[in-house]
Amino acid sequence: MRTVGHLAAETLCLVASLIRPGTTTEQINEFVHQDTLKKGARPAPLNYRGGGRGPPYPKSVCTSVNEVVCHGIPGPHTLKDGDIVNVDVTHLYGGFHGDTSATFYVGRKLSEEAKRVTEVARRSLELGIQQVRPGGRLGDIGAAIQEFAEGHGCSVVRDFVGHGIGRKFHDEPKVSHYGNWGKGLRLRAGMTFTIEPMINIGGWEVELLDDEWTAVTADGSLSAQFEHTVLVTESGVEILTQRPMLLENSEIFPDYFGAAG
Repeated sequence: MRTVGHLAAETLCLVASLIRPGTTTEQINEFVHQDTLKKGARPAPLNYRGGGRGPPYPKSVCTSVNEVVCHGIPGPHTLKDGDIVNVDVTHLYGGFHGDTSATFYVGRKLSEEAKRVTEVARRSLELGIQQVRPGGRLGDIGAAIQEFAEGHGCSVVRDFVGHGIGRKFHDEPKVSHYGNWGKGLRLRAGMTFTIEPMINIGGWEVELLDDEWTAVTADGSLSAQFEHTVLVTESGVEILTQRPMLLENSEIFPDYFGAAG
């Protein structure tokens, strides 16, 4: 899990240099596909069915632009100055999965709403991870995220959750990004799962498009997401998809919330 997490994080870092006005989401997909294979891994999303009866996912990565909450399918869509785009990478290597994502800024004509929803999502993930420890509860993760996001005027998507991960892409437990302190499954050392809050600038409700994969905000508002695969250790938490460097075109507002953020 450490190895595949490291590989997925490396790919996400390399994707960052592609994020600019004029890049198509298909170009991102092709890069991720080739880089994954170069690492000796396989892109887990490609032809994934998700346990449902719908069509298999047709691409090697998810690219979710602006109002797309998750599972955006790459194609001819061209990124524009001022857009935000989440890129969700999952590698399968040695029989194990590593899953990570980040939201990137496209260009520099960024609205205040784009910055707020992206930075709230980033900080929400950090706060959720801080709750991971042996003896903690899944509800603590959701409560920390929900309190922070709603306290900054955003909402937390409820239809999609984090998940157990390992030999299976999606496994138990389900990790909600909203909840109550002290409630839910008790965490124990050795668990691996994702935390991946999807944060909307408007309401939390989502709609599924006709392709049966792409989820968008019901009110058309912006959405952002960040994701890590984590391990519960004997003393706390280890981020298995920890990145080896700052993310270009994403981690560009380090002081957004100030010292008290």
